[in-house]
Amino acid sequence: MGRAVRRPMGSGQDLGAVRRERAVALVQTLEPLTPRWWLRRLYSQLVQQRDNNEILRNYYLGAHPVPWLTTEAIEEFRRILMLTRSNYLGLVVDAQVERQEVVGFRVSEDAKREGSEGSGKDLDADDDLWKIWQYNGLDSWFDTALLEAAVTGSAFVMVEPPRPGDEVARIHIEHPDEFIVEYVPGTNRREVAAALKLWLDDWTGQTMATLYLPGWMWKFASSSQLGAVLPSDPTWLPRADGLNEPVAEATNLPIVPAWELPNNPMLGSGGRSEIDDLIPIQNRINKGLADRMITQDFGAFPQKWATGWPEVDQFGAPTSKIKVGQHRIVSTAAIDTKFGQFQAADLGGYIETKNADVKDIASRSRTPAQYLLGDVANVAGDTLRMAESGLAAKVRQRNRPHSLSLENAMRWARKMSGMPELPDSVVVETMWRNPEFRSEGELVDALVKMSTIGVPQEALWERWGATPSEIKKWRAMREEELRRLQAMDPLAALAPRYGQNGAPGQGANTPNGQRPDSAGNGSSTRTAGAVSS
Repeated sequence: MGRAVRRPMGSGQDLGAVRRERAVALVQTLEPLTPRWWLRRLYSQLVQQRDNNEILRNYYLGAHPVPWLTTEAIEEFRRILMLTRSNYLGLVVDAQVERQEVVGFRVSEDAKREGSEGSGKDLDADDDLWKIWQYNGLDSWFDTALLEAAVTGSAFVMVEPPRPGDEVARIHIEHPDEFIVEYVPGTNRREVAAALKLWLDDWTGQTMATLYLPGWMWKFASSSQLGAVLPSDPTWLPRADGLNEPVAEATNLPIVPAWELPNNPMLGSGGRSEIDDLIPIQNRINKGLADRMITQDFGAFPQKWATGWPEVDQFGAPTSKIKVGQHRIVSTAAIDTKFGQFQAADLGGYIETKNADVKDIASRSRTPAQYLLGDVANVAGDTLRMAESGLAAKVRQRNRPHSLSLENAMRWARKMSGMPELPDSVVVETMWRNPEFRSEGELVDALVKMSTIGVPQEALWERWGATPSEIKKWRAMREEELRRLQAMDPLAALAPRYGQNGAPGQGANTPNGQRPDSAGNGSSTRTAGAVSS
């Protein structure tokens, strides 16, 4: 299966049990591995997947079910219950996804320059793969894939050959409610056997389905408008008019060009949602908020009381009702009358309980507590960095499964685009932005110290956070500056002989670190200063 269907903890009854039993019975009546067998099998799995995803997505968006109360209480306090949704699960997901960003791809240097002498670099940023990435708008669209994968457990990426007018292959980010894959048994979820794309055509109202198998694809359409709730066994017709069976369209690909983007996968069940096991804690928070607001509405305002209040005044006329207000003083001549007020309800216990539940979410999800509680005061920078170390480690771990899928997809996208094919021996590596947040001064100070132990300058640029395109631009600017300086001062060409990396006159292997001319004239000093700067 593409992904094991889980019922989120605390979500109530399994919504698709009857539907699944009927779907399994229908699949068993078809000949295995035929297109219609695959269609019905993957369709039933996708319907189950949708039910699961809807619950998870509602919790991410803050559309939580109202806390449990008796039927009479729900009607009485409905207005208050609508105010009890405090969405911490959305913060958990956003804190992770905002630190996940692809900045480039590396490939083996020898593969990039076949027939040329290597430059001594094992891996270097690949301009062709980055061109494909940006041409498909994935520097922004891929964020949606990361978000869906964190919320529901999986998203998908699919590659298709370029259409007329396209420069490179097309890469599509597929929604987990519309796409599913199934793996070849025994391959540990590494080889895709089939994939199904399902979507609603707003123009016709029909639901469309495209089935992908190695080398072929089949196109279907529903016989009627299915609506938002998909039935367990719709009638499928070929998308070509006048045919009883779908026509196979050759893709000329030995594989199904679709890959899962699993979030924190397990070996047998695939990706897992970041918020699945946090739902019971979120429900506890909502229940505590409901209790607090009901108590606040009915017991937090101190109620006044009076005894011995006369019903008639000294003339026998009825006394007016007591009106309590900010600018009112209540008085009476009756000596037996006493006034007082009841003690207000203490809300501190509710607040402490909520904070304890929020800390449970923080520890379980490795989200810094200051993200959820919003309470940061007089905290040292090292303390904050340690608090965020768990989140940074989690982001790196979540990136690794995505990298494998992206690297396979980009290999095929490069091949479909007519670019030189990368052999299997060539290493392709996805480059991610550093998930750690550090101040500019702190980072620069660390890089200066790293330069003193011989770390190459371009490696320092990358550690600073420069993208491959920025590094390429800076490299060209540095080379241009060196050429300009060499044209101004011939002695600059001698600098490499003295171990100065293109900057003459600074600690050369001559007595007292002086330049060979050691004259210290104005021209040489200005040139050295320009290079040094």
